[in-house]
Amino acid sequence: MILPKIRVLHSHGRQAIPDLDAVELTPEFRGRPCLTETRDADDAEHAAAVCPTGAFTAAPLALDLGRCLFCGECARIAPRNVRFTNDYRIGSPTREGLVVRPGDPRIAFDAGKVRPEIRRCFSRALQLREVSAGGDASVEMELGATGNVNFDLGRFGIGFTASPRHADGVVVSGPVTVNMAEALEICYDAVAEPKILVACGSEACSGGLFADSRAVDRTFFDTHTPDLWLPGAPTHPMTYIDGMMNLLGRKTRQ
Repeated sequence: MILPKIRVLHSHGRQAIPDLDAVELTPEFRGRPCLTETRDADDAEHAAAVCPTGAFTAAPLALDLGRCLFCGECARIAPRNVRFTNDYRIGSPTREGLVVRPGDPRIAFDAGKVRPEIRRCFSRALQLREVSAGGDASVEMELGATGNVNFDLGRFGIGFTASPRHADGVVVSGPVTVNMAEALEICYDAVAEPKILVACGSEACSGGLFADSRAVDRTFFDTHTPDLWLPGAPTHPMTYIDGMMNLLGRKTRQ
């Protein structure tokens, strides 16, 4: 009975992307923004006024990717000030690294901010427990896609596990609702030291649209600092893959 399965595998061929570093996303994808200051700030001020999360500011001109929903309204209203590229390499080991300012050629990944034990212990194999802390399943679906036949992140020894007891860290998605705050803390405490914490998606990074909601409790991040911040609404699989590979020292982004 194995012959039909072999035929199916043969017909499908090799579907995994051979070189993930060479991936280029469609031009329509909204990734890293480029900001340009102009003498007339009217458009930028208008864009800042309509930004639903306050991610875009006109004075000073800046865009906080940790709060950005990538809706593109700022680029539509102030095209001279904001232009989104298709660069998915936007993860950072620090929250401050997600703030884009005029003249920034890229989102830098400061390897000096990565704890030494992360690369010492997990550079060859890493299993994480994903916790949807009130998310809408969009980030969760994209994280699931990292292990599909195209991206095949498992070939690098990186994946997800169902139990925090078997995990090397936690990936948090969602704004962290009141109903999930205690469960998230319990899950994180169940992971043995040393461990990794990743905030994935704009909601996890800042609360997103729900940051000021009384249904959200983000005190978890007051006592636990993520090792990796991954913006996106939702986070693209390549953003997650690039961020994890840089965090583990498997690649270098200046």
